[in-house]
Amino acid sequence: MQRRVNGAITALITPFRDDTIDTVGLMTHVEWQLLSGVDGLLACSLTDEGPVLTEPERSRIIDICVELAEGQVPVIVATGTNDTATTIAQTRQARKLGAAAAFVTLPYYSKPSQKGLVHHFEQLADNTDLPLIIHNLPAHTAIDLASATIARLAEIPTIIGIADGSGDIARIGTWRPLLPERIGLYSTHDASALAFIIAGGRGSFSSAANIVPRLFHSMQLSAGCDHLAAARLIDDRLRPLFKALAREPGPATVKHALSLMTGMSCEVRLPLTGVEAETDSAIQTAVASLQPDCHSHALSPSTFGLGL
Repeated sequence: MQRRVNGAITALITPFRDDTIDTVGLMTHVEWQLLSGVDGLLACSLTDEGPVLTEPERSRIIDICVELAEGQVPVIVATGTNDTATTIAQTRQARKLGAAAAFVTLPYYSKPSQKGLVHHFEQLADNTDLPLIIHNLPAHTAIDLASATIARLAEIPTIIGIADGSGDIARIGTWRPLLPERIGLYSTHDASALAFIIAGGRGSFSSAANIVPRLFHSMQLSAGCDHLAAARLIDDRLRPLFKALAREPGPATVKHALSLMTGMSCEVRLPLTGVEAETDSAIQTAVASLQPDCHSHALSPSTFGLGL
């Protein structure tokens, strides 16, 4: 039976040192997320700098996540590109490496028609058997899902979710009646994640969870159990962090926060660059306000039983 994807899913970062994946740092970070109770791991997404990872790097990251998760939580892999054939190939590879689902962004730059979007996902479903979560992120792709397209995509049996990064909570009310129960709605917008869950969302793919996995999971869990007062208190505490991280592109700000907390390298790959001074100040203030909730565990590779 297909395992349902729920709750707080961390959109992981990839730590680099000298333009090479810091394998020990990645293993330590993934284990911290798991020990903190997150409900899933998203690998190779925009937060993970997926577009600039080589195929061997993608495989290594997926391998580490799958082996450390040990089936306790689903490992979802971002496989979407602006080319249908490449998307199919990356989705097949994710399936081979043990991913539970593929996270597929709408084809960027090409700006296909709504008809083209449907055919893109039909081809993907016809050529792979991995469950699919569609990622709608208009700010990055310059296209948006129309309601009629949502209804057509709902007919594809391997689609199990739609993740939206627009921050528009009203979409839940518009889209939910068009979707069968098997298709969950997810947020990829941290600042509106709580409102999204309250409105009927099934979970959130979160960049901020890299920094505060336990708090973010607690907020999602509280909201899911209708403990809304507790969830709102946590959300209020996290708002300065959400605001600071949103000042510049996600990987750079998240890595900067982690470097302040744990000493992890804040290196990013071009065309991304490190954060500006004002963003650094905002992140420092936000992180300081959350201590001791945002801290890392001192773990070594031997803890994991993994070879390097």
